[in-house]
Amino acid sequence: MSGFRADPAHERKPFLAHLEDLRHVLLRSAAVLAVGMGAALFFTPSILAALKAPLKGLVENPDSFLRSIEVAGAFTATLRIAFWSGLVVSAPFLVLIVGAYLLPVMTPKERRAVSGVGVASVLLFAGGVAMGYRFTLPFALQAMFALHAWLGIAAEWTLTSYVTFATQVLVAFGLAFELPVVILILGRLQIVTSQWLRTYRRHAIVVILIIAAILTPPDVFTQMLMGIPLIAMYEACIWLIWSWERADRRSGT
Repeated sequence: MSGFRADPAHERKPFLAHLEDLRHVLLRSAAVLAVGMGAALFFTPSILAALKAPLKGLVENPDSFLRSIEVAGAFTATLRIAFWSGLVVSAPFLVLIVGAYLLPVMTPKERRAVSGVGVASVLLFAGGVAMGYRFTLPFALQAMFALHAWLGIAAEWTLTSYVTFATQVLVAFGLAFELPVVILILGRLQIVTSQWLRTYRRHAIVVILIIAAILTPPDVFTQMLMGIPLIAMYEACIWLIWSWERADRRSGT
C-alpha cells in the first residue's frame, strides 16, 4: 500500500517517493472520475429531464421553456451535468483511493476516527442532494418566478443558466450536509468536545445560517430548509460525541 509509514520500525520513504505516490493517487482519481463522467454522459438526457422536472406546474412546457442561445450552450450544459453526476458516481471509489494513500500515515487513534467516514460522507452528500432536489430547488424556482413577476419581467431562461443554477443548489446542499462528518472526526480526535460544542452553540448556529444564506438562493424559506437540518445535525453530533466521551470514561481511556 502506497503512502507514508506511521510505524517508525519501517524505513522512511524519501520525499520524492512520496510525491510519486501522490502522483499515482491523482492519476487514479482522474481516471476514476473520467470513467464516472463517461457513464454519466450516456444518461445526460435523462438527468437533464430530472433537473427540468421541478419546472412542471411553474411553466406550461418545461421542454420548450428553456432556450439555448449560445452556439456551445448544449455542449456546456452537457459537460456540467456529466461532471457533477460523474463525481457523485465515482465518489465512493475516490474515497477508497485517497484512503489507501492516507491510512498508512495515520495513528491507530486517527484510523478509528475516520473509520466509516467514506460511507457516511457519500450517504450524507446523497441525502443533501435529495433534500435539495425535493424541497429547495422547487421553492427556489418559485421564488425566482415571483421576483420576475414582481419586477414585471417575463422569465426567459437559457439552458446553461438553468443547469448552472440547479446544480449549484444541489451540490451546495450535498456539501453542506458533510458538516456532521467534520464535527464527528474532530470529536473522535478529541480536538473538540461535547462541552465545547455546547458552549459555542449560538456561534455555530449563526455560522450555519450564514452558510445557508450564501449557498442557497435569496429566499428566507429555502435558507431555512438548509439551516434547520444542519442545526439538528449539529445537536445530534453533540449527543453522539458526549456518548463517546462517556464510554471512554467508563473504559478508563
